Amino acid sequence: MRRVLTLVVLFVLGFPCPAAEPAPSMASAAAHAQVQRLQQEQSLPGVAVAVFKDDGVVWSEALGQADLENHVPAKTTTKFRIGSLSKLITAATLARLYERGLVDLDAPIQRYVPSFPAKGEIPITPRLLAGHLAGIRHYDRDEYVVRDRSDSVLASLAPFRDSPLLHPPGSKYAYSSYGYVLLSAALEGAGGLDFLGLVEREVVKPLGLQGTVPDDNRKVIESRTRFYSRSDSGAIQNAVYVDVSARWAAGGFLSTADDLVRFGAAHWQDGWLRAETRTLMLTSQRTRGGGKETGVGLGWRIGQDDAGRRIVHHGGDAIGGRAFLLVYPDAHVAVALLTNLSLAQFAEKEAGAIAAPFLP
Repeated sequence: MRRVLTLVVLFVLGFPCPAAEPAPSMASAAAHAQVQRLQQEQSLPGVAVAVFKDDGVVWSEALGQADLENHVPAKTTTKFRIGSLSKLITAATLARLYERGLVDLDAPIQRYVPSFPAKGEIPITPRLLAGHLAGIRHYDRDEYVVRDRSDSVLASLAPFRDSPLLHPPGSKYAYSSYGYVLLSAALEGAGGLDFLGLVEREVVKPLGLQGTVPDDNRKVIESRTRFYSRSDSGAIQNAVYVDVSARWAAGGFLSTADDLVRFGAAHWQDGWLRAETRTLMLTSQRTRGGGKETGVGLGWRIGQDDAGRRIVHHGGDAIGGRAFLLVYPDAHVAVALLTNLSLAQFAEKEAGAIAAPFLP
């Protein structure tokens, strides 16, 4: 009885009592269950996920295998193909050069790429390219799997250089990876450095993205995953060989889930980009003459979740990979989800379910 009274007195006087389990642990458990279910339902060889909230990564995890043949587990440091999430890295490089006064978003593209032919009276501009409004075509069916190495960004323009536009620039939205290849050539012309060097200088180094690198087949890259697809019978098999050097800007990078959420968070944090630049990137463009909103800013897709919260996001399909980055810029939460399997099925819904336990 005396011991009980002593404990009561100590509690009243402010003696520290055992702390309750922090909310992030409960949120992490809920998010883990979502990821585990996703991996099991889709038989994903390996998967990595990370959540950034307010000022830092609050949870990251990897499940499954990075290399099935050699039984190498996936880790939070595993580098996956991020496909078209590479476009966000290109858009960020554009934003940095714009802030430096090196790029005019509305200048004709020939100012930076003089060799690219004019295609009508209405100019193609960096702004239109970044928002998929320029009328540049996308890959043809037989152009996606490329095995030959490209020696330069300018050489990578050859497949579409002389193709007619799909429509006058600014008049319609039409998703185009080739548009981003042209944009990367413009960045080289404006920035006075090769495209990969610009990405390193403007994005990777300032944000400390040590796990974000070009997917260069010639190099030995630590912690690069193996890449998988499904056979016609549904069995897991090695993905076909592909060389992405002709489309670094559109789909050529590797990254980790931790790096991607840090990159996403930089679009609400101060310091790397000015507030007005971040607003520009995350505001929908319109078709020419102040017409219809496209739902895309500079690279980013813009929308709302079911609760009415503003979201910005992008997905990335790659040969041997799938990636998705979802950012709540007002709630200060970002989620990245990665796998090493072609045509995995996850997007806003799945990423939003992972984010839900961490949202206000």
